[in-house]
Formats: sequence, structure tokens, C-alpha cells
Amino acid sequence: MAVTAVFVIHGLLFASWTAHIPGVKTHLHLSDGSLGLALLGAPLGSVCAMLFAGPLLSRAGSRTVVRVTLAGYCLTGPLVGVAGSLPQLFAALAAWGAFQGTLDIAMNAQGIAVERANGKPIMSTLHGSWSIGALSGAGIGASGVAAGTSLTAQLLLLSVPCVLAGLWMTCRFVPDPAPRRGEHAGGSRISRMLLVLGAIAFAGLLCEGAVADWAAVYLRETLRLSPGAAGLGYAVCAAAMVAVRLSGTGLQKLAGPRHLVAALATVATLGMSAGLLLGQPIAAIVGFATLGVGLASIIPVVFSSAGNQAGIAPGTGIATVSAIGWAGFMCGPAVIGFVADHTSQSVALGLIPVLTLLVAGASWGTPALDRAQPEESL
Repeated sequence: MAVTAVFVIHGLLFASWTAHIPGVKTHLHLSDGSLGLALLGAPLGSVCAMLFAGPLLSRAGSRTVVRVTLAGYCLTGPLVGVAGSLPQLFAALAAWGAFQGTLDIAMNAQGIAVERANGKPIMSTLHGSWSIGALSGAGIGASGVAAGTSLTAQLLLLSVPCVLAGLWMTCRFVPDPAPRRGEHAGGSRISRMLLVLGAIAFAGLLCEGAVADWAAVYLRETLRLSPGAAGLGYAVCAAAMVAVRLSGTGLQKLAGPRHLVAALATVATLGMSAGLLLGQPIAAIVGFATLGVGLASIIPVVFSSAGNQAGIAPGTGIATVSAIGWAGFMCGPAVIGFVADHTSQSVALGLIPVLTLLVAGASWGTPALDRAQPEESL
């Protein structure tokens, strides 16, 4: 319950600002390209922080790292709302992203510790709780936009109870598992298999970053929905991810982790392609929902697999794959903005089904994904 609460908080705060992005873009007079550059700040901050996360987890442990980064994540978020220029927005997002990324690794490492203690897979459920937080945050953000609530006020109202509840809940964390024989606790060893897992995470998180940052913009500017309705794009994506992730443990047992990822990524490819080609609001929203279905299993399976690779400590495996994956999250907003500037938002978002198709093929041929469960239950 404690680690689940942290996953919920992480998703809640991140998603709560997505509906405000079109308003921030208008307020700062940003083009598609400059917005993409500004949005690069958060994942860039995350990736830079992740380079130090593995050794930090080895020395301080996941509980301490979660407590420090959770406080920083909650308290730096409101800075995004007070940014008055492109450089200030970039810097605020970079600071927020540094805490966000390190917290992401630390809470997943704690999730692996709980999996090993219980002897059963829970990572899909944990990421389902993240999606519940993200869905709630998207709804809060859309409601805040409709009510005229500023981004700063919204994040302040959310951050204070989140940091107090989160710090209290982390007192119940379990100790990190002792290193197993031959296990590398440092951050220097990067195996070929971790690179493959990282590449799958890269594509999946690029798509997640793209839909989080551009769904509302696409629905508002290209399909001409109202500001409140434009927030539905990410909301339905998050809702679909919740449904699949909460069913993830059973689905993995039924189909196997890698076959599940491949099948659902294929669903996302078909649904998102149809939504963009039809160019109608309802079709687009349905397309974003199918994208959520396809993306739901990628990160839980990849992270759990990285944390259970033979000879590599969980923190190191997760940190390596996360850093590669978040590089995709970092590239996503900028790539979409660049392509949109030179073509259209519809063409730019067409990169998403191409990537989900690649994920489907790569996952099918990666047996290492079948280690996405604790060793005791293999």
C-alpha cells in the first residue's frame, strides 16, 4: 500500500498539468517548435538525474531516495506555473523532471523489493496505480482549466497533501534486498539485454510523452475542441492504461509478458492509425484510448524484467533501462513539435503508430521480457 501510494502521487502530479499546456503555450506565445523545446526540459532533467540514480540507490537505499525525491518533486512543481518565458519554463521543467525521474527509479526499485518479499508479481498493479493517479490528475487538470484555476494554484493545492501523505506512507517501506551472488550493485555494467530492453522502453516512453504533451494541443488546435474537452485525449489514454495494468498480472499469466506487450502494441498501432486518418474528434479520442491499451504493459514488463536480470542489481537494471527510456520521453515532445512545424500536427502524431509497430516486433523477439516477475515465482 505504501509503494502504491507513491506511484499514485507520481502519476497524479505529472498528469495534472497536461491540460494546462495549451494555455501555457498561448500565454507565452510559443510556436509548436518552441513548445516542443520547452517540454524537453522535464525529460532532460530526468535523464541527467538518472545517470546518478543507480549508485545513489546502492548507497542510500530506495526508502531514503524516495523520501528525498518525493519532497523535491512535490515542491518544485509549482515553479512551472510561474515561468514567464521560454527559458524559465525550460528550467522549471528541468528541475521538476530531475526529481521526477529519480523518484521513478527509486519507487520501481522498492517495487522490486516488495515483489521479492512477497514472491509474486505486482509491478503491473503498481503501474496501474500510477495510471489511476495520472487519470485523476488529468481530470483535475481539465476541471481546473474549465474553472479558470491557474496551474500554480492547482499544483500547490495538490502538492501539500501529497508530500505529507507520501512521506508518512514511506515509513512502511520494506528494506532493499541484499545483493545476490555475482550481482553488480554499481551503475557501470550495461549488458546487451539491458540495451534491448532500454530500446523498447525508449519507444514506449516516446509515445507516452507525445500523447501527454500533444494530445490536448492536437484536439484543441487541429480538431477545434473546447479547452476542457481537449483534455479528454490524455484522460482516455490514462483510463485505458488503468484498465489494462490492473488486469496485467492475470494477462501476463495467460499470454506471457512478451506476447502480451506485442499483442497490445499491435492494437495501439491499428487504433491510433485509424484515429489520425479519420481526423474526427470521436475517432481521435478512441485512437488515444487504444494507444493507452497498447502502451499499458510496456513499462511495467520492461522495468520488472530489468530488475530481475541475472547478475545485475535491481536498482542498476532499472536505472539503466529508465535512462534510455526517458531519453525517448525527452525526444518525443521535441520531435513532434519539429515535425508539426514543417508538416502538421496530424502527420507528426503519425510517428506514434510507427513506433508501436516497432515495439510489437521487438517485443515478440525478446525472450528476456519473460523475466518480468520475481525470481521466486518463475
